[in-house]
Amino acid sequence: MYNIVIVRYGEIAIKGKNKPVFEKKLLGNIKNALKPLGNINVYRKHGRILIDVEGHDHEAIIEEAKKVFGVFSLSPAIQLEKDFQKLKEKCLELLSEKVEFEDVCTFKVDSKRTDKSFPLKSPEISREIGAYLLKALSDSVGVDVNNPDVKVYAEVREDSYICFTEKVMGFGGMPLGTNGKALVLLSGGIDSPVAAWMIAKRGVEVEAIHYHSYPFTNERSLEKVKDLARILSKYCGPVKFYSVNLLPVQKMINEHCPPEELTIIARRFMMKIAERVARLKGCNALVTGESIGQVASQTINGLEVTDGAVEIPVFRPLIALDKIEIISISEKIGTYETSIIPEEDCCTVFLPKHPVTRPRLDRIEKSESVLPVEELIENAIATMEVEVIGYE
Repeated sequence: MYNIVIVRYGEIAIKGKNKPVFEKKLLGNIKNALKPLGNINVYRKHGRILIDVEGHDHEAIIEEAKKVFGVFSLSPAIQLEKDFQKLKEKCLELLSEKVEFEDVCTFKVDSKRTDKSFPLKSPEISREIGAYLLKALSDSVGVDVNNPDVKVYAEVREDSYICFTEKVMGFGGMPLGTNGKALVLLSGGIDSPVAAWMIAKRGVEVEAIHYHSYPFTNERSLEKVKDLARILSKYCGPVKFYSVNLLPVQKMINEHCPPEELTIIARRFMMKIAERVARLKGCNALVTGESIGQVASQTINGLEVTDGAVEIPVFRPLIALDKIEIISISEKIGTYETSIIPEEDCCTVFLPKHPVTRPRLDRIEKSESVLPVEELIENAIATMEVEVIGYE
């Protein structure tokens, strides 16, 4: 039935002179997302993007395209030649399908006329099509202009007519690759994958760095995080994944620093190493999954001390969200079930009984001064493993 999918975008529409740059990037991202489904024509027209779906599974196309950041909504639609009678017939075909397979009792016609040479104005088009539909289906449906079960959309354009009934919501945001690149500190928990997804939604390309404490943590723990990166790649494209063994750093901190400061100092080392990797790999910022007050190291004091370890910008998309909100997003994007698999991570190694919750930067820096900081950072990066993880 359907021969096109209409793709609408949100924020891009209000861009100024550089709007074509964002449109071109979004178009390319959609094409890349649809490559596994075959040779599908994607093009710009009428201030939106159209996808030719004739001969393809339109539902599969929508399922993939709606994951592309920058896509606000999509509609499977029928595009036909400029024949008003055929437009009415196609609208009837769409509404009849809704009546047959869904619990639809009322409808409304919503029309748009961009072809000003057409003799009827938009409200008149709606009345004309609505009367035709009501006459054909009077035993099954009625009209409700305020709260209809379904809306039938009809468009009268200069080169063709279009009709549809569905609007499938996308994630919105900005096209991936339009706002620089960031390095995400990715753990096996619930929060950091959501943070990565949220920053990517703003058009930021993401790479990921993960810290483990092998052999204190096992290989299953590392594979779990790689699985999370694989899920994220459905939205973000292939993810460059850096794996760093933090155990030598943790041992050194445990031997020479106050036990209550172990967590915050280890966190500062994570940031220092991540900053060094980010600079080497051309990333413009770090991204973490911290939410204020969630754990001891995420108090305002703790975050101040953590940020004091680096000069690079640090983004925290989850900073004001509570755990329920974060879990809800993780369920929506498909990372939750993997995140809750119980595996040890580096943060549980040498975990102090009473971690400091109000650390002072001067005291932490004094404790760190006894450590060979530069040597530890260089050794961690020298033994770092790198791979590119994509969705299979």
